[in-house]
Amino acid sequence: MKQIPNLFTLLNLFFGCCAIVYVLQNGITVFYTGDEPQMVDMPEKIVIASLFIGIAAVVDFLDGFVARLFRAESEMGKQLDSLADVVSFGVAPGMILYQFLRLSFANQENGLDVSWIWILPAFILPCAAAWRLAKFNIDEGQQYSFKGVPTPAVGLVVASLPLIYWYSDNAMVIDLLRNKLVLYAIIATLSFLMVSNLPIMSLKFRDFTLKNNLPKIILAIAAIVLAFLLQWAAIPVVFILYIILSLMFKNKFA
Repeated sequence: MKQIPNLFTLLNLFFGCCAIVYVLQNGITVFYTGDEPQMVDMPEKIVIASLFIGIAAVVDFLDGFVARLFRAESEMGKQLDSLADVVSFGVAPGMILYQFLRLSFANQENGLDVSWIWILPAFILPCAAAWRLAKFNIDEGQQYSFKGVPTPAVGLVVASLPLIYWYSDNAMVIDLLRNKLVLYAIIATLSFLMVSNLPIMSLKFRDFTLKNNLPKIILAIAAIVLAFLLQWAAIPVVFILYIILSLMFKNKFA
């Protein structure tokens, strides 16, 4: 029974690996008509990767719940959880950003000949995720609040990008996600938020009083409303709101 939570953690890792497979089979296809390269967007593969990251996030939430249910929390489980998170919410999202940078360069003149060095910044994100998780593991105080944005939250934001891109009818949004400068900014911002010491609220409940859980309740209600209004684009908006509420109510969970 004590190993059941660890099995959930390994499921998180398993789904993260599945996500990487589908990112690599991304559907961004280049073919040649005569001497001219042409590119086709085929979304089904990379979108499935996003869904696998979402499933990994659900399992990641459940493994802590199951550990408390069976009173099976352990140091091994903590380390295993971080190792799984690096893959599911660090490496897999980093690969998504890698493919988006490829897509961005492929849409510009001579972009298919661009040096791979310009695409490597995508891997700053998994490095920042590993740093953030290592810092979390040696800090016993991060139970009801975090120092820096948790890695799963960042992973979900990146996972939302393919869903927004391929299912959006907004030309401006599509152009933004094809803009390499916007992508670099996303990588830099999310990486900084993970390794920073910003006080960020945990979504765990210490008690069930309205006073101590007001920011979580506001976030939950806003998430439901925004999901109806913005569909997949609600995810990054809720993420921003999460950070704002954390900073506004930092004294509630300090």
